[in-house]
Amino acid sequence: MVVLAASIVTKSGKALVSRQFVEMSRIRIEGLLAAFPKLVGSGKQHTYVETENVRYLYQPVEGMYLLLMSNKASNILEDLETLRLLSKVLPEYVLPPMDEESISQVAFELLFAFDEVISLGYKENVTVGQVKQNTEMESHEEKLHKMIIASKVSDTKDVMKRKAIEIEKNKMERARDGKANVSTYVPSSISSISTSGGGRSGADQDATPTYSRPESANVNLKTAVGPRKGMQLGKAKKANDFLDSLRAEGENIQLDTGVGLSTGPAASAMTAPPPGEPISLALEEKLLVVLNKDGGVENMEVQGTIALQVLDETHARVRVMIETGANEGYQFKTHPNIDKTLYARSVLGLKDADRPFPTGSPLPILKWRMQTKEESLVPLSINCWPSISGAESFVNIEYESFAEFDLQNVVVAIPCHQPPRVNQVDGDYHYDSRKQVLLWSIDLIDDTNRSGSMEFVIGSAASSDAFFPVDVSFSAQHTLADVSISAVLAVDDDQPVKYATRSTLQTDGYQVV
Repeated sequence: MVVLAASIVTKSGKALVSRQFVEMSRIRIEGLLAAFPKLVGSGKQHTYVETENVRYLYQPVEGMYLLLMSNKASNILEDLETLRLLSKVLPEYVLPPMDEESISQVAFELLFAFDEVISLGYKENVTVGQVKQNTEMESHEEKLHKMIIASKVSDTKDVMKRKAIEIEKNKMERARDGKANVSTYVPSSISSISTSGGGRSGADQDATPTYSRPESANVNLKTAVGPRKGMQLGKAKKANDFLDSLRAEGENIQLDTGVGLSTGPAASAMTAPPPGEPISLALEEKLLVVLNKDGGVENMEVQGTIALQVLDETHARVRVMIETGANEGYQFKTHPNIDKTLYARSVLGLKDADRPFPTGSPLPILKWRMQTKEESLVPLSINCWPSISGAESFVNIEYESFAEFDLQNVVVAIPCHQPPRVNQVDGDYHYDSRKQVLLWSIDLIDDTNRSGSMEFVIGSAASSDAFFPVDVSFSAQHTLADVSISAVLAVDDDQPVKYATRSTLQTDGYQVV
């Protein structure tokens, strides 16, 4: 009283996929399958035929047969229910049009699916969704764990890049100190500086000493110094090899070359800064969110930075005034060179007031992080409601924005194994047949459309799990943390310095699972 085999055969009796659940020789199973087309009558959609020893239960499927073979003592009602379940499982793995080629491409997946439905010849008490989930072996906990690991790897790479940059900075500072020592032997090239013994003359006691050089100062310096063994750039291969290895892995390494360099030949060789304000400040946040399809937040993480970029080296000695709100749950960290005493007064300035900020490349001066499971803090919620009606699947999906600012370039990606029929949509949509994803896009979410929905239908009955995980991406010109720049002042005279600022929020992983 067991199922002998489950097969997919052509009308000529050629076996495309066959799974035996009792011990049978290949010759016998091929003989039984080859005899089946001769026994089938015409004009029947779903029935069975019997021989002396075997019962065939079959269902036509687009020029082929889904076939179940059992012995005559088997319970035919239970076998018919097994056949119906297999007919529902088949479209989950085979994309239309259903032909010999498409069946052959997913042959192993179908064998595994048959094993989930029938075990040792007996039907298992499973649904189509459970069969799909078991064969795919998906785990929400595993996905969440991988996202957390990816976040830690990203943090480690940031630390690695920062260490590499610090190594390069220390090396350039040692090179600068060597140049300063050599310059004491050529006082004639610098007319207004006295470098004797232990300090400056009375004319040099002001905080911003001035330098005056004749036109030939650079030439005199080069000819008087002579060979400088150990100070040449060609000797710095170990640190550069480390940076090259990072670049080979695809990391974008930018070196800060303006820290602590005095005005001289090295500084004059620098490329001219790009046009614009002398100071640029970027407030950037990355958002990592995992929402549960049944409601609630599994994880929400915000990582933000303020990066300062000096575009004009004459304004490199500055302090940045910031304004912060309550920011409950946020943890803030300053760069190691930032003065903690000044930061307590909402001022970001270097510990060494005589030291300038790097010129040309951005420097993160403040970072913050927040991790929570509070649903009210999520800027955009997504609700997906799949349902089955007859042989079709209806999906209603809606969004609701709780952010106090506008969201731009919003894209919601819903897994969809066949082209859908969209009945209603707020925004635009596009079906990516290669990735089998329905892309719902909204260019701008503001006060006029804080909520919206889309409804679509697919022509097969699919489980609700087939439409997850839903991936979301968007951007904004505002940060979740209440942080802003109020002013940039020069260290010497506290006069305002012109600056440009921009705020961005980007999703680094936003899923409904």
